[in-house]
Amino acid sequence: MGIFQRLATVIKANINALIGRAEDPEKVLDQLLVEMRGQLAKTKQEVAAAIADEKKLQAQVEKEKKAAEDWERRAMLAVQEGRDDLAKQALLRHNEHLQAAQQLHETWVRHKADVETLKVSLRELNDKIEDAKRKKNLLVARQRRVEAQGRIQETMSAMSDKSAFESFRRMEEKIEDMERQAIAATELAGELEGDQLRQQFEALEFHGTADNQLLELKRKMGLLAAGESEDRPQLTDGESEEVSEAELVEDDDLSKEG
Repeated sequence: MGIFQRLATVIKANINALIGRAEDPEKVLDQLLVEMRGQLAKTKQEVAAAIADEKKLQAQVEKEKKAAEDWERRAMLAVQEGRDDLAKQALLRHNEHLQAAQQLHETWVRHKADVETLKVSLRELNDKIEDAKRKKNLLVARQRRVEAQGRIQETMSAMSDKSAFESFRRMEEKIEDMERQAIAATELAGELEGDQLRQQFEALEFHGTADNQLLELKRKMGLLAAGESEDRPQLTDGESEEVSEAELVEDDDLSKEG
């Protein structure tokens, strides 16, 4: 069991060292898995050595048992030959090997139990490392999600920057003000042009009104009949005097005839 205690101590020390460096979590997890797999490989070697020792003890037990059996046959042979002295010596050797076999067997039984426990622990450790690999993938995925959320938050924070939106608002107001000034200039130019045109029409309308007033005045004076317009050409002062004399002559002739 000391093997796994050392393994746990080494892995714990590596974990504390990696965390203390405040490195990237994914790199830390990858490094931890590398360390765990390395320790697992070393543990497998130690467990394999323990299994080899168990097999060696088992072989030694069998060897001592066989030696004890051999010396027992020799003792039996000595008895058959009438050599009780040799038989006693053979039995002493038989007892020695039998006792060694019994001691080794007890040691082998305990060691075999420990090896079985090591095998179970090794399988559990291997399963835990495989589970750690799966958890590592999940943790890395969670890390990336957190990083993505952080980037989104940074983007949102940048978007909520009042100074940027304030600049947009000022530019919008400036452009709207320029548009209003352009519209005002257009309206002012139109009004100026309208005033000139209106003045010309007012002059024409005023002139037309004076002519109408003149015609109306002539009608009142009896110079024009009602509804008559002044279509005939205007006469000069000389022409008016000649017409008056002709009218007078014509009137005298009519008087004489009468």
